[in-house]
Amino acid sequence: MFLENTINHSKQSGWMEVICGSMFSGKTEELIRRLRRAEMAGQNVEIFKPKLDIRYSEDDVVSHNQNKIRSTAVENPNEILLLASNCDVVGIDEAQFFDESIVEIANQLANSGVRVVIAGLDMDFLGRPFGPMPNLMATAEYVTKVHAICKRTGNLANYSMRISQGNNLVELGETESYEAVSRRVFMDEVLAKKNNIKN
Repeated sequence: MFLENTINHSKQSGWMEVICGSMFSGKTEELIRRLRRAEMAGQNVEIFKPKLDIRYSEDDVVSHNQNKIRSTAVENPNEILLLASNCDVVGIDEAQFFDESIVEIANQLANSGVRVVIAGLDMDFLGRPFGPMPNLMATAEYVTKVHAICKRTGNLANYSMRISQGNNLVELGETESYEAVSRRVFMDEVLAKKNNIKN
């Protein structure tokens, strides 16, 4: 749960909200929903995403449901500070693709009175914490973990399992490359791969 207004308006400050989870869990959809509400409230909103994420659009943040909102693609998190002056709310999508400097940038914005809403994968395809996400989650006031549904078991899915070939940490893709799976499915697949390597 997160608050949209603080109670002590004379000592109001900014804050950070992190929306995390596996692929296909609705992270970007939730980010867009929160940012649209801020726009409807007449707040000055800017949205940023990594320049390398061109899956649906070079300019917009787009959810898997094709819901979209205008954004600015940046190479480096420091660009966000330069472009976010006079903002009430800053949205950042696919934060896992930024380097660790995104943590300091997000905190600087929040410290200056900005509401910062961040979405990103919490784990990589190997089930490890992904990039700056653990530190963003640790310093945020509000963390929302969303889940997909595992198509194999019907249980909650919180792992993004790579089904395509390739061992690069960053590999852009959709349903042809990744599947959201439950812990049991993920562990079974990991064990099967380890056994295949040994044989």
